[in-house]
Amino acid sequence: MISSFRNFAKTRFAGVLVFIMIIPFVFWGMGSMFSSGNTNTVAKINKKNISTEDFIDYLNTSNIPQETIRKNLDKGILEELLSGLVSRTLLEMEVLNYDLIISEKILLKKIKENENFLDDNQNFQRTKYEKFLLENNITAPSFELRLRGRELQKNLFDYIGAGIVSPQFLIKKLYEEENRKLEIDYINLNDFYKKKDSFTEKDIKKFLDENNNDLKVEYLDFNYSIINPKNLTGVDEFNQAFFDKIDQIEIDISNELPFESIITNFNLNSKKIKDFRFTYDKSDIEKKIFEARNIEFDIIEFKDDYILYKIIKSEKRSPDLDDLDLRGEILGLMYEKNKYEYNKDLIKKIDEKNFNNESFEEMGNNNIKTILLNSIKDNNKFDINAVELLYSLPLNSFTLINDEMSNIYLAKIKNFQNEIMVNKDKLNDYSVKQNSNLKNNMLKTYDLYLNSRYDVKLNQKTIERVKNFFQ
Repeated sequence: MISSFRNFAKTRFAGVLVFIMIIPFVFWGMGSMFSSGNTNTVAKINKKNISTEDFIDYLNTSNIPQETIRKNLDKGILEELLSGLVSRTLLEMEVLNYDLIISEKILLKKIKENENFLDDNQNFQRTKYEKFLLENNITAPSFELRLRGRELQKNLFDYIGAGIVSPQFLIKKLYEEENRKLEIDYINLNDFYKKKDSFTEKDIKKFLDENNNDLKVEYLDFNYSIINPKNLTGVDEFNQAFFDKIDQIEIDISNELPFESIITNFNLNSKKIKDFRFTYDKSDIEKKIFEARNIEFDIIEFKDDYILYKIIKSEKRSPDLDDLDLRGEILGLMYEKNKYEYNKDLIKKIDEKNFNNESFEEMGNNNIKTILLNSIKDNNKFDINAVELLYSLPLNSFTLINDEMSNIYLAKIKNFQNEIMVNKDKLNDYSVKQNSNLKNNMLKTYDLYLNSRYDVKLNQKTIERVKNFFQ
């Protein structure tokens, strides 16, 4: 339904995964089953029951459409959501245990400092706050209750990790690890890959035959209309009248009213698209419709607009090599496959100790380059993740790395140079950083402590009953 979809579009849920509270539910596992008489309890934490009603309320406030839940039941979506509810409930119990509170004054301050509700001069705008509540279909008390819960949880973790002071040797060790210089030799592998223009027609035909089903191109015919407050209600404001009409359009869709009738009833303009093939140069709106094509007739949110669309026809065809764009895409896939196979074979040689310095010198053939990385954060040449990988390897080892342009290099760890910390400002910075590391480690220990403190059990029979509700 679009009313729930409107809210769902503003959440972090994407496809199957959901945002779960801080403490992972996997620490507790499934636990033992409940007695058959306790059919209204979906989970139990020590002596505290979580009822089916609690779980349903949690699902409703998650703003995830029922259709999304229904489609992902076999992928564990309900178990993931229950994990979130258990984690939230457990943290609420911990908050009560430590008598943590948030005053109304502090809560009000948090709202007024929320950047979503500020104007260009950083002043709080109540109209922005009210618009946020309206667009998300939540009341002010509900929003403030959620905010209070998040702040109490934050205070809980601040309380658990308070008073941490790192010893000097750990601060010094962290500084040296992150700031020592690293000298590497490297070879650009681009010259070792087969070039796109070197693939023959025979190579192309073989590639198409081997990957016929995967390479078929999907073409769509569809109609769509862009909807915004101006063309739906005559004003630029996202008000209740606008959302009422959006909800009515959704009702019309569910009642199978034709696309053309809806367009006429709401005095909207529409556009017809034939033989649409997804390419990155197409309009963002039409690409968005293509991505949503599994639902033939729907209204979706896109940036500041809504898009009403109707898929007329969907057809998959073998690639037309006379289409120069398609031919280029096929050659690109062949190039990437060849590149992948070459890299995989090279990594295998390195892993199996069949690649040594002599192999490196021979492969470089006087094209070996040397670079000095100034710290583990030095990403001027290579991608930051590649740099972190390099710093984790021993001397004289080999690996493959990349830069931000996706060029691949074969690299050799040549030398490390340690730097002595003399700057007091850096000392303070790394003291804070090391304290943070220790705090994170302490919170992991706190997770284990909660594992022993709380006994979490699930009622699998009740969970199955909830699943049946969505089927």
